[in-house]
Amino acid sequence: MAGCVSCSFEVWSSRFALALPSVQQENRRLQSILEALLDAEAPLQEHVVFASLEQAFPCSPNPYTSTRLLSGLAKHQSLEMALVVLSWHEKSKYELNHYHYSAVIDACAKAGMWAKAVQLLGVMAQGRVENDTVTCNAAISACEKGGNWEKSLELLSEMEQSEVVMDTISFSATISSCEKGRRWEKALQLCSLMAQRKIETCTIAFSAAISACEKRGKWGKAVKLLAVMAQTGVEFQTSTFHAAMSAD
Repeated sequence: MAGCVSCSFEVWSSRFALALPSVQQENRRLQSILEALLDAEAPLQEHVVFASLEQAFPCSPNPYTSTRLLSGLAKHQSLEMALVVLSWHEKSKYELNHYHYSAVIDACAKAGMWAKAVQLLGVMAQGRVENDTVTCNAAISACEKGGNWEKSLELLSEMEQSEVVMDTISFSATISSCEKGRRWEKALQLCSLMAQRKIETCTIAFSAAISACEKRGKWGKAVKLLAVMAQTGVEFQTSTFHAAMSAD
């Protein structure tokens, strides 16, 4: 029996060793494609990019490769190219899932393009691609960066209606959006809702809510939030304390 196990392990080891070069080659190829896309001169010509992608992927790219490519473009804040690559997948009828859309929506968030992020959520719904927490959070962050607190609240509400799990990031991004919109009442309501839902609170959420109160001169509310932070063990920041003390 020991001999069989040893033989089986040797076979597995040899197969794994043979697979390594192909994995490394695929990584290098993907990196080359990413660099070529990032180096493309503006204005982008969609048909040229499509032709390049068809040459790079004569067969349908596997979903994982597509996710890595789109995530790489998002990381480099190349939103326009990410949208073109996503469009190529759609028009070629290649498989798309929430990971692909999340990557592009994340690029929208980095660029503050909230309208495009929301539009992509609609495209997902039309294509019956299931939303998840990460995708919705990215869209809320895009609205927060774009200064649209109303849409942030709307997306958070839609998460609840669609039974998508809401987490600390969902609430903190929405509270930050309300803070930028000087909507201290909404920020406080969301803090209370986090407690009711037993969602872990964080410094970012409380700091944003306190800042919202500070901007509207709600000193009493800001101090109460500081007390809640102390009771729940949420870490203080110097800026948080100063904002509360300035709300007069």
